[in-house]
Amino acid sequence: MTLFHRFLSVSIVCGTVMTFSQPGVAQDPEAPRATERPHELTIHDDTRVDEYYWLRERENPDVVSYLNQENEYTKSKMADVQQLEAELFEQTVARIKQTDQTVPYTDRGFVYYRRYEEGKQYPIYCRKPLDDPAAPETIMLDVNAMAEGKSYCSVTGLSVSPDSKLLAYGVDFVGRRKYNIRFKNLETGEMLEDEIIDVSGSVEWADDNVTVFYVNKDPQTLRAYQVKRHRLGTPVENDGLVYEEPDEEFNCRIYKSRSREYIFIYCGQTLSTEVRMLRADEPHSYSHVFHPREPNHEYNIDHIDGEFYIRSNLDAPNFRLFKVSGLQPEREAWEDVVPHRDDVFLSDFDLFDDFVVISERKDALPLLRIRPRSGGADTYLPFDEPAYVVRSTPTPEPTTNWLRFNYTSMTTPNSVFEYNMVTGEKKLWKQEEVLGGFRPENYRTERQWATSRDGTKIPVSLVYHKDTPLDGTAPCLEYGYGSYGSSMPPAFNSTRLNLLDRGFVFAIAHIRGGQELGRKWYEDGKLYNKKNTFTDFIDVGRFLIDNKYADPGRLYARGGSAGGLLMGAVVNMAPDLYHGVIADVPFVDVVTTMLDDTIPLTTFEYDEWGNPHERGYYDYMLSYSPYDNVAAIEYPHLLVTTGLHDSQVQYWEPAKWVARMRKTRTGDQLLLLKTNMDAGHGGASGRFDRFKEVAFRHAFLLKLAGLTE
Repeated sequence: MTLFHRFLSVSIVCGTVMTFSQPGVAQDPEAPRATERPHELTIHDDTRVDEYYWLRERENPDVVSYLNQENEYTKSKMADVQQLEAELFEQTVARIKQTDQTVPYTDRGFVYYRRYEEGKQYPIYCRKPLDDPAAPETIMLDVNAMAEGKSYCSVTGLSVSPDSKLLAYGVDFVGRRKYNIRFKNLETGEMLEDEIIDVSGSVEWADDNVTVFYVNKDPQTLRAYQVKRHRLGTPVENDGLVYEEPDEEFNCRIYKSRSREYIFIYCGQTLSTEVRMLRADEPHSYSHVFHPREPNHEYNIDHIDGEFYIRSNLDAPNFRLFKVSGLQPEREAWEDVVPHRDDVFLSDFDLFDDFVVISERKDALPLLRIRPRSGGADTYLPFDEPAYVVRSTPTPEPTTNWLRFNYTSMTTPNSVFEYNMVTGEKKLWKQEEVLGGFRPENYRTERQWATSRDGTKIPVSLVYHKDTPLDGTAPCLEYGYGSYGSSMPPAFNSTRLNLLDRGFVFAIAHIRGGQELGRKWYEDGKLYNKKNTFTDFIDVGRFLIDNKYADPGRLYARGGSAGGLLMGAVVNMAPDLYHGVIADVPFVDVVTTMLDDTIPLTTFEYDEWGNPHERGYYDYMLSYSPYDNVAAIEYPHLLVTTGLHDSQVQYWEPAKWVARMRKTRTGDQLLLLKTNMDAGHGGASGRFDRFKEVAFRHAFLLKLAGLTE
């Protein structure tokens, strides 16, 4: 790989930039060195030697010792900015309105909301009777009390029974995304004895108020594959099997229809889905298939007022919307509601008694389209910022004419609106309050289009302080993901102000592999097109430099999970472009992971990355897999993070990657591995603990940029 000229020193006003060293300089002798225990991996007559394969042994004391050594090393290398890190944390917390409450919603005679209290890490879930606003609140769940004495606590899937008397929820105290389902009597405050162990985090209630459906997980692969039925008060080991998914590439989840008449079992993998259904008032009936699975056919359904609505990509790459009456409708009976369009991606829909709200995406911007179910003209809600996020968030009761939606941009804090679909009236219920003197008018947001090396136009969302000069002297952080068809939202983030107020430009590269520009944008960044994701990101980085958004010596990059794979590939392909890179929970050992079907996520991601048991995919994936392409070159300064209990990307991938880079790379740039020994893929669970992690990342960037004063 050819190296381009490096910036050996850069003079700036606020401090000294950490510089690249000359090739061949000895690395830090104090850095940890993992023991090499060569392990051969052979397939397709090709043998790879993995000297750090043993780091997979989670219970091995040597593994834990190595991770702790890396943490101590990271701490020592960041000691000079420890005070800055503390200041960043305090500044972040100072912007948060600590005692706060969400906009309430009504459901079956109660008003529900979530609130936070000063100094407390976790939410408190509450409700009041709708007909008595002066009545004292009922605390359904105080997560702070549940988290006492725990290093990690994640609560999800809160669901109230149809008679409003019982609460079900999932709790995870490890971070492995294996939840225990518990039940609480909301009238007495007592916990039921029932507990369902190591499953997905939510249930759906049958109409009888005593039967719940849940999804069981494979204990090793964590694949959600069994739907079971539990009757409260009976032994869990007697729970009936409703459906078991035999295909290892498929995952299951359950949800209830908008009409609340049906429980849907959604079975899906990357390119194919199938929905089964049973009536909520007949919990012991057999589930039946709405439409049989077919290769390359993805669909999802909902139901209201006797009609099923189907979002489908059948002969429609950007999806279309159908409707049909009847329980087992033939495909020929499906009626077009919204036909396919080449330039508009239909991403979702929400049903009301009188309206269908359709979420679309055009020119990399989201749209909300309101269609009367009885016929008539459609309405598009207007939004005028150059880059923004809008998301329909309807309340549980479909009888209303008020559509609730969230709106945000990189300069507008999250805002909850309601729009009357009959009268056109719009009202703002709440906007996130940002303390500490924040004024939106002090910041600028832009949408630009970079040109890739193959001529493709790539959308780029930018935000910066109005006083930041756009003359090529500002440090810039470029963020990207580019996988699974996930579109990266240009949303507001108050923690980002730590960088913007210190002169950083922040850019989101909406690279191929997402779905910002429709299904083709996704298809052009997966399987044999995966390298487009990496080259797009690199070309956006060069665009930022060429158009004076970034100082050439202070361009930084960050991505997490599959975005961490992006970081790993980018630093191999363009090691001289970025001064520093943050790779969070990075998926970097692509080939070995995708060859191992005992690892969570592997089997049902073959259509995303390819199946390396096939020689063609093996060779292609091997050509970009970051771990397999570590070279004797100078890499940028690197901060790599992971969680010991990560269920999505196992901790050993980033650990092995760092170990191999320590052995192989040249130069003495920072190479830091920070492992959260008490958390998983999403990092810390408490809101303030998360801010500590953010402050650490920002201190790393500001240290590199010479902005520590």
